[in-house]
Amino acid sequence: MTSEATQAKATPPGRGRVTAPELGRLKRDGQAIVMVTAYDATFGRLVDEAGVDVILVGDSLGMVMQGHPHTLEVTLDHMIYHSRCVRRAVQRALLVADMPFMSYQVSPELALISAGRLIQEGGAEAVKLEGGGREETVRRIVSAGIPVMGHLGLTPQSVHEFGGFRVQAREDAAAERLRRDALGLQEAGAFALVIEGVPAPLAEEVSRSLAIPTIGIGAGVGCDGQVLVIQDLLGLEDRFKPRFVKRFAELADTVREAVGEYASEVRERRFPGDEHSFSAAKREPAPASAAAGAGYGPR
Repeated sequence: MTSEATQAKATPPGRGRVTAPELGRLKRDGQAIVMVTAYDATFGRLVDEAGVDVILVGDSLGMVMQGHPHTLEVTLDHMIYHSRCVRRAVQRALLVADMPFMSYQVSPELALISAGRLIQEGGAEAVKLEGGGREETVRRIVSAGIPVMGHLGLTPQSVHEFGGFRVQAREDAAAERLRRDALGLQEAGAFALVIEGVPAPLAEEVSRSLAIPTIGIGAGVGCDGQVLVIQDLLGLEDRFKPRFVKRFAELADTVREAVGEYASEVRERRFPGDEHSFSAAKREPAPASAAAGAGYGPR
């Protein structure tokens, strides 16, 4: 299947630029929401062209891009940098940026400043923050005209509190707290809610109780949409596979094989060939249309 056919299949007809209010309409219409992470311009462009509804510049970049065991080392400047990279490539999807650890927990005032930087400097169109009991923080940010997405259940910034990446809300008290927090975030003005790592029946119950859409990860099919980390989705991270991940490709071996073949050809002096080299003859400059295209280096 060609890339054009793949994009046409992935993008529902009549969908234009996705906005925060548009996600609410998708829920009301019973249409599932597709969210995926991206951290750079290349993947931002590719997933946008594939027709996803939401691109999340997640603080998961601390793990998949920086190599940390969790997200706690990610700073606001890191998030702004990666969000700005993705922003340059995205034309259609709603761009949401995570608020990293300690960028919003101290006070609603600090949270507002942090959210404003993600919008103004990072080019995000909405921000996401973790945890319940943050209604005042959400209200402050929303009052400035910045859409806020909540995140409940397994919130990665609380990994030390949880004692690891563990399924949450299995006990009655914790499940009731999640229900209460979800309603609180909705009432504070959140436009959507990520539910991560909770039992599927609970996630479905919460989804049905809310007017705003829920986006699940490790929370079953009963949510209004789903999100995956792009490296997991593509099988680029093959050292482990969480239960909730489905690999839609197995690209880690493909990358190793391609780089291995490149290394062999370089060592055997089979690359570059004549077709990859320049002659001494002067060439006419490329037409303006070609020069304006993507890519770098002489042609």
